[in-house]
Amino acid sequence: MKKRVLATLLCFIMIVGGAGCKKPAPKDTAHNTNDGGFVASEDILNSSETIISQGNDEEAGFDTSGRDTSEHVVINYLTIGDKPTGKASERLRETIAELNEILGDELNAELSIKFVGWDNYLEKYNEEIGLMDGSVDLIGASTDWLDGWANVKKGVFLPLSDVMLRTYAPKTYESVSPEHWEMCKYNDQIYFMPEDNYTQWTNHGFIYRMDFAKEAGLKKGVKSWDDMTTYFEYVRENHPELNCPWDANSTMYINMAEGWITSHSEFVPIDSLGNEKLWGGTREDPYTIYVPAMDDTDMLVAYAELMKKWDRMGVWTSHVMDEPKSDNRLEYRRGLVAAEQHHTQTFANLCSKNEENVLYKDNPNAETGFFYFGEENDNLVSGTITHGAMAISAASENPERALMVYDMLRNNETCYRLICYGIEGISYIINEEGLRAKPEGYDPKSDNIYDITDFWWGRNDNLEIRDADTNWDVVDELYTAYDKKKYDYPYGQFVPDETEIEAKIEKCNKIYETYMKQISFGKYNGTAESIVEEMQKELALEGIDDVTAALQEQIDALYR
Repeated sequence: MKKRVLATLLCFIMIVGGAGCKKPAPKDTAHNTNDGGFVASEDILNSSETIISQGNDEEAGFDTSGRDTSEHVVINYLTIGDKPTGKASERLRETIAELNEILGDELNAELSIKFVGWDNYLEKYNEEIGLMDGSVDLIGASTDWLDGWANVKKGVFLPLSDVMLRTYAPKTYESVSPEHWEMCKYNDQIYFMPEDNYTQWTNHGFIYRMDFAKEAGLKKGVKSWDDMTTYFEYVRENHPELNCPWDANSTMYINMAEGWITSHSEFVPIDSLGNEKLWGGTREDPYTIYVPAMDDTDMLVAYAELMKKWDRMGVWTSHVMDEPKSDNRLEYRRGLVAAEQHHTQTFANLCSKNEENVLYKDNPNAETGFFYFGEENDNLVSGTITHGAMAISAASENPERALMVYDMLRNNETCYRLICYGIEGISYIINEEGLRAKPEGYDPKSDNIYDITDFWWGRNDNLEIRDADTNWDVVDELYTAYDKKKYDYPYGQFVPDETEIEAKIEKCNKIYETYMKQISFGKYNGTAESIVEEMQKELALEGIDDVTAALQEQIDALYR
């Protein structure tokens, strides 16, 4: 298949910018457009836009409408998720075949899905998209959990001009506000198509049994960490039928520690500096950078003391620090534990009387509540619009057709339903109330297309069909409360330059992980004061103050 001029031009850009077509380039700085990374010169970018805007160069493959579909192409979509097997694989094949009939008729294209499994997903994802071998076109991306900005600087993603988006993804381009497009830019070039018209909350908290909380005297449910302690004490003493109150594992330390800090300060972390989220500002002063782990010792000591208490109470099992051998969420669904720690979207499922949640069948009085981190002090930041986004591989041979396919998946009702819900009558039906229900003979292991295609990069509230099994009364009430309290994430356009500080960031994150796992599950020796002091000394030795100073300088340059 003959490559288009655009693809050839992009490879030239990558060579000029220091990024070969087979391997990612070194990281670029936040403001330097000359060294490393995929940052094209202004002349080259202007010339590429001219080619697109002229739209009548037969050699380039663009006709006067800018939408040449004369050659049949396969668009490869890469997502995070385990590749389906058995009946699930067959159901996916049938669904994509039906989708491809439409894409073939409309765009002379077909879609193929490439999966990156959950095991060690981030490393595998970065390796896969970093190959730059033309094997993927559409890439599910995120700036807060999939190294989105780091991969932009490596030259992995294609810069998308306004003209290109208007021409090949017009409905998406029109639906995203200018302000939101600005949040998808690096060095004044758009790299992401944000999932900005989909209601979701990925803020974490504790999911718990509301009926147990009421038994414990918490008539309004759990509203604070103190309430959570009261709840666990009651459950431990009064519900011996449970495996344990919470069958946690040590990987949950990240959200627990962040949740404690969120609930006891106005801290707003910067998402793009590692999962540990050590650096950030406050709601009132987001652009003065500090590190709670270093600057709020009393708060951390109180956390360490409480977690030691929870450990001694028996909130979790004695092997909490070992490799996970159980599934706490499954245990919660079956009524075998009293708590789960995850985000709002998970709560929306667990509070609903669906087929998975058998605890409601076994106990008709069972209820589920949610204590979200920051509830007790109104510290609730809305997620970045690029938590889920679609990018185009810089090595794609068909970037324009990839955009056209994405535009249909995101905005065409029939295509949207197929990629998100599957085949009507097999994977879902629409009931008399207009809600999405399960048809007779539905098999959740093979027919749940939503959990197979993992299309988390272009969901659209305008085309969503509400799930009939979801407890919308509870969920809508929570969303309404969120809307009254939320404030915008303040670092949407901050792309840290880690050139001089990357090694220190990695070492500090590793130290924090090592200590915070012990602290978060009360598995430390000595006193709470001594373990916190020891952690702070190691962080200081590894240069955490140098990182803070460097980040402050960059924040000042961008926002002040």
